[in-house]
Amino acid sequence: MRDRLYRWPAAARFGRTVPKTKFYEHASIGSTIKDRFVSDVRRITWAYKLAESTINLPGSVEIPEIQVFEIGAKEEDVAEGVLAAIDKAVRTPIIFEISRGEGENGTIRMAAAHKQLGAGIPKLGPYFSTEWQPVSGERVPLPTAIALMGLYTALLQPLTSVAPRAGESVSDVVDRLTTVRSLEREIAALERKMRNEPQLNRKVELRRALKSKQAALTDLMGATDSPATGNTN
Repeated sequence: MRDRLYRWPAAARFGRTVPKTKFYEHASIGSTIKDRFVSDVRRITWAYKLAESTINLPGSVEIPEIQVFEIGAKEEDVAEGVLAAIDKAVRTPIIFEISRGEGENGTIRMAAAHKQLGAGIPKLGPYFSTEWQPVSGERVPLPTAIALMGLYTALLQPLTSVAPRAGESVSDVVDRLTTVRSLEREIAALERKMRNEPQLNRKVELRRALKSKQAALTDLMGATDSPATGNTN
């Protein structure tokens, strides 16, 4: 379900407002993204810290903690470049909650990118997001997990548009979703070519290529590997 919001544990509440200038200082960003901080962001709150000390789940080198940042949007949304700048300035993984509007008319969405920690700047995958939903909507408990790594995987998986596969890691999901997005672009390009192609024989070739791409997309979106493709590991 891509419309869920979580009820974050009270014990993990951090509740610290972070000035936007902090991210200017700790992230190498250009003037365009700085301008988007000014135009898009009303406030940034470091809302929760999910760690062994707060929710009794052990961390690891890959996932020592998980942070929850609340971002109040000035207008309709916050640019992904802003999220990425914050992500790169904070060493541990972040789950964002982006809100817009005020009071009962406000809406909110959850967004995150898979973050891989290393010696330098953390490596970010594509951003996943829920749909916009009422701020006052019901929240669900955190997924059951025995460690922060499992919790992180469980938090990210529902945000993606692909069905989960048994034993699949977050990195596997990110790789699959990246391929899905590439195929979607290729399919859109083939559909445009078909509409504009006057020659029948060429249309037939394009339609054959389109069906092949659509079949590959369906396979990637599914919950299990197709017998035709098998295990690629």
